[in-house]
Amino acid sequence: MRVTNRMMTNNMLSNINGNKNRLSKLEEQYSTGKRIQKPSDDPIVAVRALKLRTNLAELNQYYEKNIPDAQAWLDVTESSLKNIDSIISQMHTYCEQASNDPLNAKDRNAIAENLRELKEQIYQEGNANYAGRYVFTGFKTDTPLVFAENTSKFHYTMTEKLDFSDINQTSKIVNSVSLSQYNEADPASSDFDNRPSMLDVYRIRLAYNGLSGDEAVTVNLDPQYDEYGNIVKDASGNTVYAETFTNVNTVSASAPDAFTPADGTVNFIPETGEIIIAKDVYNDWVKNERKIDVTYSKNSFNKNELKPEHYFDCVRTEYDDAGNLDDTTEVTFTKSVQDIEYEINFNQKLKINTEGSDAISHNPGRLVDEILESFDSVVQVENKITQVERMLADNTLSDEQKKALGTMKEMLDTELVLRNTALRNKCRHGMTETQKEQDYVGVAVSDLGSRVVRLELTESRLSIQQDDFTELLSSNEDADLVDTVINYTAAETVYNASLSAAGKVVQNSLLDFL
Repeated sequence: MRVTNRMMTNNMLSNINGNKNRLSKLEEQYSTGKRIQKPSDDPIVAVRALKLRTNLAELNQYYEKNIPDAQAWLDVTESSLKNIDSIISQMHTYCEQASNDPLNAKDRNAIAENLRELKEQIYQEGNANYAGRYVFTGFKTDTPLVFAENTSKFHYTMTEKLDFSDINQTSKIVNSVSLSQYNEADPASSDFDNRPSMLDVYRIRLAYNGLSGDEAVTVNLDPQYDEYGNIVKDASGNTVYAETFTNVNTVSASAPDAFTPADGTVNFIPETGEIIIAKDVYNDWVKNERKIDVTYSKNSFNKNELKPEHYFDCVRTEYDDAGNLDDTTEVTFTKSVQDIEYEINFNQKLKINTEGSDAISHNPGRLVDEILESFDSVVQVENKITQVERMLADNTLSDEQKKALGTMKEMLDTELVLRNTALRNKCRHGMTETQKEQDYVGVAVSDLGSRVVRLELTESRLSIQQDDFTELLSSNEDADLVDTVINYTAAETVYNASLSAAGKVVQNSLLDFL
């Protein structure tokens, strides 16, 4: 084949251009540190880089944002639960002290004040929040767990779900002595027939006291369940029950028969929020392991009382300025599981919240109220005894008056012994209750702790994955500078050699042969 000068020149230029392009690519790799500058340089490397960058961005989102946020939420919750556990432990100590030691007025006042403050603090802990979101209120993170102040603005009708195990035995003092029983003008007619005595009664203590006594209280037994374990509802969405217990009497705590219901009945006492149960009813409910749903109403709430919507199925209605219920404000709340979950890894979610109903119950507050009431009842009897003693010190009293006052003093002394006994019994029961509450809180703390461990393990794994993906991304995109320098030097040598060869190839022309 004939080789012309043009052919040699074209080949020479093509080779020089190829060497120059190779040198240019190596220079770009050396100056940028990247293997490719645009996808067309190496489509496979480009596609792999996009996938790796996407994965790394997601890892960074989990590791640097989601997990720290979840950790902070869990830390706030854990701190609050541990404080509650500590407070209940202190309440247990005070109950133990009051149940064993003979207490004077100063000791009682000190214990009462401490219990009152501890009760307030427990429910303040329930309002713990993280970044303006309440951590114990489920999805309602903008709503506190407790009432911030005393209020009579709302009317709640709530259904509290109980069972036979919620029935307990307690002591009640009846026939309390009143100074009005003494008739100064006619001492012989003074009413001293009903002497103080102690009754052991079966009762259910509801979540609240100070309930509405003007509205019907409904006691339903044994809700029905379908084959899948779901509660059966009627066409209106109401729970279907095996039985509605109709023998419910609403009575005042001061009524003579308040704590002695007739056979086959129960007494509802709105002031104390108790249902007193006749013995035969108690035997039936316990023997048959009845589930007991009680529907009742409450019109006013004190500061730091738990909001019913976080604990029960309930209906809330507001009062208008005239004190009438405004039906347009009616809101229905259904108690359901409200888990707040954070995505902490690829297709992995973690529950970060603990609902108040799973950790903070009404029992500590109700227990403290009853103990304080017992303290107060002892003080009242002591004050009555002091007044009677002052009256007996009057030298102008007749023999009949002295005899009547002496009988009253004897009855008051008896009542004082009974009140102190009831107080000690209440405090001993309080020791048991506080221990149960600690166990209740302990379960919540344990559950929270297991989630914290899971989060920490995930965080550790993400840290390793982050390093791995960063290394993979680097190995996929980054140029090896040592190899690049060597290749660049070699390419530069080849390029210079091609220029030198080209200069020699085109030196001869046609004139050299003439």
